[in-house]
Amino acid sequence: MRTETLAVHAGVRPDPETGAIMTPIYQTSTYVQAAPAVHKGYEYSRTDNPTRSALQEAIAALEGGRFGLAFASGMAATDTILRLFQPGDHIIVGDDVYGGTYRLFERVLTRYGLEFAWVDMTDPAQVEAAIQPETKLIWLETPTNPAMRLADIATIAGFGVPVAVDNTFASPILQQPLKLGARLVVHSTTKYLGGHSDVVGGAVVTDDGETYQALKFLQNAVGAVPAPMDCFLTLRGIKTLALRIAQHCANARQIAAMLAQHPRVQRVLYPGLAEHPQHELAKRQMQDFGGMISFIVEGGEEMARQVASRTRLFALAESLGGVESLIEHPYSMTHASTADSPIASDPGLVRLSVGIEHVDDLVADLQQALA
Repeated sequence: MRTETLAVHAGVRPDPETGAIMTPIYQTSTYVQAAPAVHKGYEYSRTDNPTRSALQEAIAALEGGRFGLAFASGMAATDTILRLFQPGDHIIVGDDVYGGTYRLFERVLTRYGLEFAWVDMTDPAQVEAAIQPETKLIWLETPTNPAMRLADIATIAGFGVPVAVDNTFASPILQQPLKLGARLVVHSTTKYLGGHSDVVGGAVVTDDGETYQALKFLQNAVGAVPAPMDCFLTLRGIKTLALRIAQHCANARQIAAMLAQHPRVQRVLYPGLAEHPQHELAKRQMQDFGGMISFIVEGGEEMARQVASRTRLFALAESLGGVESLIEHPYSMTHASTADSPIASDPGLVRLSVGIEHVDDLVADLQQALA
């Protein structure tokens, strides 16, 4: 089945008692057993829950993978992957990742002996040069948050080191990293998969059975799992994912074109624009260009803060991927943890999560904010 069809049907578990077409919310912590250790596949909901199982199957199917695991947040999913490694292991990371990822890696996990190299992922030669005998993983975002830079997944995966791709910005509708050679795909399901700004969650997908078993053990042992209601809400959001992504992309293309012509905008960072330095890679690697746009305004940080505060339809808020449009100033908001680091975002950069409203209204809102 095509991804659009999988979004509606993958993971669906009609209720065996009533035939209800929506997967039930199995709001239970434990399960009755026929005899000690004899059960129907479920014993305790930290280990497994039917609603979570349905969500995991759905996300795996969307990514074209065999195994999926759901977590309480995108950061919980990221942290669980990093628990696969030992002190002294070396991990190559893109130098333009989400601020929370930087914070976890540099301020938490380095205390446990993991070593990180921050590399420009737009240049595969730099990635290859950074590989050491101790390198166990390459971690990348594409497109990146917030500079909208792309990494060539297939080329980097060809270097022989397992690759993990944070696919949150693209979603599996636009990009399927496993098919390009990645070992792991990571999502903040809070964003496009949930799609309605009403649930927090994360997910990991892989085709590798050994990696899955190791992560499944950690999912249970560490326990950062989503509640059944969270899984239900994410499943519900996934059903309209393809439709929403199409509208996000259509709106973003028009807004990016407008911003590119605006006299108060220095530069627009959107892979759908022909002037984007990796536009051709985006056309090869993605089905469309996504709903995320960043732009740098004339006047630096002060003007960026003013623009982010002046919109009326674009809500000033963190996060992304919901049906409503959001605007933020990454330097002081989502990426504040990188502000004093070598990978700090540009203080004059504004990030948009373009929603599914009528594009004319969104364009007018940005124009008045920039006026």
